[in-house]
Amino acid sequence: MIPVEDALQKILNTVHVLEPETRPILSALDQVLAEDVVARFDIPPHDNSAMDGFAVRASDTHGAGIQSPIYLKVIGEVAAGYTTSTKIISGTTVRIMTGAPLPAGADAVVQFENTDETERKKQKQPLDTIGILEPAKPGLNVRPKGEDIRAGQVVLTKGTLLHPAGIGILASLGKENATVIRRPVVSVLSTGDELRPSGKTLAPGQIYDSNSYTIAANIARCGGVARIIGIGRDTLASLQEKIRHGLNADMLITSGGVSKGDYDVVKDVLAQMGNVSFWTVRMKPGKPIAFGTLQTDNGRNVPHLGLPGNPVSSMITFEQFARPAILKMRGIARHTRPVIYAAIDQEIVNEDSRRIYARVRVTRKENGWTASVTGPQGSGILSSMAEANGLAIVPEDWALARPGDILKVQLLYDTEETL
Repeated sequence: MIPVEDALQKILNTVHVLEPETRPILSALDQVLAEDVVARFDIPPHDNSAMDGFAVRASDTHGAGIQSPIYLKVIGEVAAGYTTSTKIISGTTVRIMTGAPLPAGADAVVQFENTDETERKKQKQPLDTIGILEPAKPGLNVRPKGEDIRAGQVVLTKGTLLHPAGIGILASLGKENATVIRRPVVSVLSTGDELRPSGKTLAPGQIYDSNSYTIAANIARCGGVARIIGIGRDTLASLQEKIRHGLNADMLITSGGVSKGDYDVVKDVLAQMGNVSFWTVRMKPGKPIAFGTLQTDNGRNVPHLGLPGNPVSSMITFEQFARPAILKMRGIARHTRPVIYAAIDQEIVNEDSRRIYARVRVTRKENGWTASVTGPQGSGILSSMAEANGLAIVPEDWALARPGDILKVQLLYDTEETL
């Protein structure tokens, strides 16, 4: 058995960041930029109004008040998307809408609420003159040219993960496409004579294949593209055929067939078709894991991760090993889940000096976080995984975690809203 950290490092040393592709900007959401994005122009491209109101010379409004309005002559109007050639001189103003370019001569905008426009409309007075009810300082309600982005500025750097705001920046720069690291395609294969696809009738002794779906869902959740290739039977010929079919991908993940039983033949196929880097890891659940590379007919080496067949073991080992590998292939630097420290609510016995990943539900209380074990911890009890939002880690050198002990908890969700 090798430590978890050593196993993960071997996997990360084997996989590589994938090549770039060009995609429409909306399709590039949650992908990583493969190049810097440089602005060709200022945003905003001109001084513009941050409010609906009147563009003025601030010096014309000194001394204005509700009891002593300063009256300015209205010489024009400008809306967003339009410009005006009208120049403001002393004693004049232009009615202006939010986002409209500031007329020449103006250095401030007095919002409608600080004028007598509403009262004039009520009294049906002419609007060719307006009363200013509050003094303005230069720059009031003005968005200066280039306030957000300057021409020539590197506004998004290579390696940036594109969130909605980044997509908006690309759109504001007039870009239709983005050059990003492509998403990894991962083949998914479940193995075992006992497995049947969903929707089929079960014979005695058979069960439905759930691992293909949990693994594929996890792949999609961490940004990969899952390709389920079916179920491999417990024979060399069947597995070899399925595995060859699965090598048209960036990675192959199998579940089952990596323990020490007579019918666990995945590791034998790996030895014939490629190489095995390691087989067992010092963790619970999830000790039997096979990792190596498989060679295609054209000589390309495809990383293969053989997860255990038990549903919980499969999901937990995916979290520790497959997820970081997929994130690295996507060009994402941070591979680890967020962690917190929480008081465990019941005893956890560590019988064989392996690192335990206990399924827990963490909640925040007045004195800190509490982690509650989500029922029986058998590696086949998938319902306990469904109820968990974290994995409490009992270190290898702990024989016992007692109620109240503080454990590191790996969060399965990135935001507190899910807790």
